[in-house]
Amino acid sequence: MQITDRSKDVIKSGGEWISSVDLENAAVGCAGVAEAAAIGIKHPKWDERPLLLVVRKPGADVSEADIRAHLSAHVAKWWLPDDILFVDSLPHTATGKLLKTALREQYRDYRLQSA
Repeated sequence: MQITDRSKDVIKSGGEWISSVDLENAAVGCAGVAEAAAIGIKHPKWDERPLLLVVRKPGADVSEADIRAHLSAHVAKWWLPDDILFVDSLPHTATGKLLKTALREQYRDYRLQSA
């Protein structure tokens, strides 16, 4: 069985689709990452680009560079997130799924460093 994104959770970048679930799963495979969420942020040229929100494992000191290096070996170059933010926690639904609607609302006005 393969879990795929809901249409509202995929990130449309330059006419191509980036699976937020695949990006999150790849990020969680990095040592020191407890949880990750990928959302699309508006971009003037590419329509949307990925923003990766990461919760570190307790006591871990994983860096943005560590995560980028790990992701580079697991996803296409154009899938790499434009920004990686470290957060203390991520919102979840009652069933434990990431609450991406809340994340998209919270970061609605976020400006990517590369934009």
